[in-house]
Amino acid sequence: MKVVNKKRLARKKRALRIRKKLRGTADRPRLSVYRSLRNISVQFIDDEEGRTLGAVSTLSPAFKEKYSNGGGTVEAAGILGELAGTMAAELKITKVNFDRGGYRFHGRIKSLAEGCRKAGLIF
Repeated sequence: MKVVNKKRLARKKRALRIRKKLRGTADRPRLSVYRSLRNISVQFIDDEEGRTLGAVSTLSPAFKEKYSNGGGTVEAAGILGELAGTMAAELKITKVNFDRGGYRFHGRIKSLAEGCRKAGLIF
């Protein structure tokens, strides 16, 4: 049990280290990613005003219309990235600061980023 807590603490430290450098504005919000074993969620955050501009996850109905095999796969992350990119276009967001939340840029996080770029987001 202590190993899990050490890993979680190390991820939190990495996330804070990244967040010190990244700030979201109204023009260029922070795209924050949270990954669990079964799901992924994405938020567009304006740190200056302290509010979330939009959010989408693998539990949302819009995602479940496109993909029905759960949310813990690389393929699901790519589809979620495309969905987040279309949501950003609706919110008139073209550029974001990508906050990977302390996770390695590998696997599901990388697939999510590629899906966002495919949908037209710039980061």
